[in-house]
Amino acid sequence: MASNYRFTIFLTLLFATAGFSAAALVEEQPLVLKYHNGVLLKGNITVNLVWYGKFTPIQRSVIVDFIRSLNSKDAVSSAAAPSVASWWKTTEKYKGGSSTLVVGKQLLLENYPLGKSLKNPYLRALSTKLNGGLRSITVVLTAKDVTVEGFCMNRCGTHGSSGSKPRRAANGAAYVWVGNSETLCPGYCAWPFHQPIYGPQTPPLVSPNGDVGVDGMIINLATLLANTVTNPFNNGYFQGPPTAPLEAVSACTGIFGSGSYPGYAGRVIVDKTTGSSYNARGLAGRKYLLPAMWDPQTSTCKTMV
Repeated sequence: MASNYRFTIFLTLLFATAGFSAAALVEEQPLVLKYHNGVLLKGNITVNLVWYGKFTPIQRSVIVDFIRSLNSKDAVSSAAAPSVASWWKTTEKYKGGSSTLVVGKQLLLENYPLGKSLKNPYLRALSTKLNGGLRSITVVLTAKDVTVEGFCMNRCGTHGSSGSKPRRAANGAAYVWVGNSETLCPGYCAWPFHQPIYGPQTPPLVSPNGDVGVDGMIINLATLLANTVTNPFNNGYFQGPPTAPLEAVSACTGIFGSGSYPGYAGRVIVDKTTGSSYNARGLAGRKYLLPAMWDPQTSTCKTMV
């Protein structure tokens, strides 16, 4: 099941270029994600990681620390900088309660066993390498020199289930794929840390971990993990056709702080020392920029700051 949230950026930037206001867009398109009575991923969920291609130890730690921060009580919220965990708590407002993600197995495939140009079926095949089994999400992460079918054209990642058909059992297995766009399309998949391909050419933000590609991956990984737990088998929460759904975070594309509009990420926190932009703190002193998430209680896109 493909996620078309980056295509939404393209459309909104085109509207902005044509002179449409963000308020007009919101007024014309009220945001309601319908619940389609399917199973959601709730309770304890194991997240297994498949690293396809070469990632540095620092890059891997930034991503692993982010996943561990989602349910950490150590990443305490504050008025100045909310926590990654407080961002994730919005998923508890969807039916069924909390989704607790725990990092499980990790597999490093640094020798590119399937080559450097991957077709869609390869992603599903890679997701089965760790035999995640029931109540798990396998995340396939591709390095900056790996191309994937559809990558940079209409998507920056995707999520689905490992079966040939959408699985409806409560204990199904799901997978996520996210690519590193640093050398391929940072203006498409790593915005706002790079000049956008389309629309207003506002100055890019400084990435909080000093790596445009990986910080862009965090935005897309956060998006897809939230989309996965709230719509794992294409019958959970979404708006629009099931073949191209707007989901928990993809429905809020391009919004990172209050006052955002197409081409402008919104008001975020700027580190006085490094000049980097972020809106959430994680474990090990990490800082991340996370997208807005649809809040079922208010039917609005909820930002961290």
